[in-house]
Order: sequence, then C-alpha cells, then structure tokens
Amino acid sequence: MGTKTEACTFFMFLSLVIMFGHGIRATVKANSSSHMDHMDPQLMVFFTLNNLKLGHKMPIYFPKKDPSSSPQFLPKEEADSIPFSYDKLHYLLHFFSASQGTPQAQAIADTLRQCAIKPIDGETKICTNSLESMTKFVQKTFGLDSHFQVLRTKHLTKSSITLQNYTIVEMPEEVAAPKMVACHTMPYPYAVLYCHSQESENKVFKVLLVGDNGDRVEAVAVCHMDTSQWSRNSASLRLLGIEPGSSPVCHFFPEENMVWIPQPNLISDA
Repeated sequence: MGTKTEACTFFMFLSLVIMFGHGIRATVKANSSSHMDHMDPQLMVFFTLNNLKLGHKMPIYFPKKDPSSSPQFLPKEEADSIPFSYDKLHYLLHFFSASQGTPQAQAIADTLRQCAIKPIDGETKICTNSLESMTKFVQKTFGLDSHFQVLRTKHLTKSSITLQNYTIVEMPEEVAAPKMVACHTMPYPYAVLYCHSQESENKVFKVLLVGDNGDRVEAVAVCHMDTSQWSRNSASLRLLGIEPGSSPVCHFFPEENMVWIPQPNLISDA
C-alpha cells in the first residue's frame, strides 16, 4: 500500500487533474483571509453534499475543449510498444520531441511519476493507455460477467464561458452505484487516463445546471463520503474550509473525464 506522504501528494495532484485534464497547475495562498480568496478560479468544481439541492447556486468551472484537438487513444499494439515508465523519461522526452524544461516535458514527467505511485489504502488503480486496457480494468473491478455503463458530463448548449454561477434547476438524481471507477484524463502526448476504484463509500449524481448566461449542463458529480484520510492541505478541503472527515466532499467531472458504474443485468419476466 502507498505511504501517507504518497497519498497526500496524490490527492493534491489528482485534485488538479480532475479540474484541468491537461496538467495546468494552481496554487493556494496559505494566509488568505477567506478560503476562496486567491484561489485559482479553475478550482471551482468542489462543493459539499449540503450544497446538492434544488435551487442552490454556486460558481463552477467547466473547461471547454475541442475534442478534435484532445489527445486520442493509440491502438493497443502501438501504445504497448511505447515504454510508460518514469525510468524511461529521458528516452520518452526524445521520442516525443519534448525539450527539457518545457511545459510538455514537465507534464510528461508528472504523469509518469504519479502513475508510478502505489495505490493508497483501499484503492485499485491503473493508468490506461488504450481503450482496451481501460475497459478490461473496469470489467475486472466489477466482475467478468458484469454489465457496465459510462457517465459523462454533457454540455447541452455551447458557449465560451468557462466559469460562472450555475443553479441546480432539477432535484439531483442519485445514480445507484455499489461500485464505481473514475477515469481522469492525464497530461500526455496521447490519451492516458488515470482510472481508480476505492472501497470507501462514494455517491454518484446527475445534476442539471443552468448558468447565469443560460448555459445548460447535465453534470456528473461524485461525492466522497469519507475524507478522514485526506490531507488538510488538499486543494478541495482548503477551498471548502473544512477539516478531513468533517464532511463529504463532492466534485463535478469535466466533460472529458468519466465515471463507470455497474449496470444491473436485465431480468426476464418469463
């Protein structure tokens, strides 16, 4: 199992991955007079379970990306032929023509480093480099004979605004999910997703949001019910001004990330 230091480091990194998808970083100023002062606006995806109610308004950041410009999965054979290890960083930077010290090189190094960290207590994880490896991990997590489906945030209207106030306009729908696998896009030259499942309780919701400008988003949100092992310095707890274990922490998923959940087998009436 991973050490407490590794777990804290990972939760800080994953908080940013959840929000940015392509390795953008944010900082929290320690001596802020308000827990939201000096926060990068792109951190505005976290909220508490108490906020998940009809009519509640909150600022939310939803990145707007052109799918055609996002990294794509390689064919499995090609992806498997390329080393994916921090030990091979020098070779990989040369392979991808990424010069030392550039943002691309730093993103590659960060992803390889974080993917190498051992799972935290109660977690299973994988950094998938192909669609086949991702679905195989999901199937292994839920059971070989299981059926499953994927949930993603959907933008029902188009605009260039990434941060604004959104109002919950319908009662949030909790999705039955005895288990879940969350997959987060990682910064890398081709598509790599950090997929993980945890034994601790999580709740999955579909939330219909309307922005101040009329934007409509059918958002997927996950609430982590037990945060007792989280670091006090994690971006989410700092933003919300709460202590580890004092409250569930929820976050919205960007459009490119996904949540896999089991789908009950169809039962014949015969």
